[in-house]
Amino acid sequence: MTLKKLNSIGILLIIPFILISCEDFVEVEAPDNKLVQDVVFSSDATAKSAMTGIYNQLFLAAFANGQRSSVTLLSGLSADNIRNIYTTNITRVQFEQNELLQTNSSNLDIWSSAYNMIYMTNALLEGVDNSEKITPDVKKQLEGEARFIRAFTYFYLVNLYGDVPMVLTTNYRDNQLATRSPIAEVYTQVINDLQMAMELLSPDYLDGERTQVNKYAATALLARVHLFLEDWNQAETLSSQVISETSSYELLNELDNVFLANSEEAIWQISPIGGGGLMTNTNDGNIFIIDPVFSFFAGFQLEDEFVTIFEENDRRLSNWIGYNEGKDAFFAHKYKVWNSNTFPIEEYSMVLRLAEQFLIRAEARAKKGDITGAIEDLDAIRKRAGSALLSEINPGISQEELLKEIFEERRKELFTEWGHRWLDLKRTGRTSEILGSNNQLWEPTDELYPIPAEERMKNPNLSQNTGY
Repeated sequence: MTLKKLNSIGILLIIPFILISCEDFVEVEAPDNKLVQDVVFSSDATAKSAMTGIYNQLFLAAFANGQRSSVTLLSGLSADNIRNIYTTNITRVQFEQNELLQTNSSNLDIWSSAYNMIYMTNALLEGVDNSEKITPDVKKQLEGEARFIRAFTYFYLVNLYGDVPMVLTTNYRDNQLATRSPIAEVYTQVINDLQMAMELLSPDYLDGERTQVNKYAATALLARVHLFLEDWNQAETLSSQVISETSSYELLNELDNVFLANSEEAIWQISPIGGGGLMTNTNDGNIFIIDPVFSFFAGFQLEDEFVTIFEENDRRLSNWIGYNEGKDAFFAHKYKVWNSNTFPIEEYSMVLRLAEQFLIRAEARAKKGDITGAIEDLDAIRKRAGSALLSEINPGISQEELLKEIFEERRKELFTEWGHRWLDLKRTGRTSEILGSNNQLWEPTDELYPIPAEERMKNPNLSQNTGY
């Protein structure tokens, strides 16, 4: 492990004295952290290491780490692409059945780890702003990175829970009794943070690793935000800015290379180095791959119905989907490394990638009536997958049918990545139609997760979502 990595992990061990961790931060009195803060923000090098510590924490934070309490898994279970192999874990079965209880521990993990991440970014922003020992260029970069991480985290909170508290400082007295802000206000803050990040961040990956966000990571996430808000013009404009950066990003024809570390399709990734260096596989690979020898560790499989939507010649079927005979189960095989402790690290966990930007622009163009442009973007994805091109088989497709094709292509392309299918069903108003048809217990209010009961016990100002 490099000295740089060791230093960043050392800073991460210091940070909790400034950044009170986990769900308890709103109720524990803040320590006297002036001395520690002076040390962390005493130079460019230590301030950068503090930011690296936050990146490393993303691999540990439940909502972001790709493990069993992550958005990737739990929101995946909430939709219709994956399911539990066993029904003994009631916590995860509740997600699959869309019957969450307020006391669900994994739901609490999402909430508390997300707010811990927000608290950490707030502390870094305050520390950088108050420091007179950090150079202006480094201040700009670190502020941009922290604002991006905060916006990214709030994007998932507002989509999973609806109205949520906006915590923008480290003032624990204010945070302790914070009320829920309306969805529109949260989105306004997300947009403001991302616009600032775009202005502050370099277009380059300064350390050569795509685990550090740059200007185009902020642009890509902002394109998604505007898609969700149905601002088709902004979604098209911003996704086009990313797609046009052909010197940095490209759709890789070799599907097995897409999820490699620093893949040219990657806009932003999370490195397993955040785990401390003991294991070097992604959590995504570890939970989704059904190893042929250790299949008894497997907990999740792809829904058979989902696998049937792929045409036989679709390369995603052969490259990104595996089959285990012993379990008689299909599994996500985008990541190839199930277990590893070797260097260099082969795979990083993918968060943002270029293919999504083509799909964002295709949808925005279709909504605006630019059928030709939308087909062109969709065909870029279909061509890479080996599927027939719409421009050849159905150039006169209607807007309605084209949008159906785009939504299905999103399902095929982005499965087991950050709950895309769950969020897509919600934002397009199709949850009851798709999920309710196979679940007699389904209610429209199941679209939002409950505010964790433990959080409401701590903060009486937190209201509950309807239906819980």
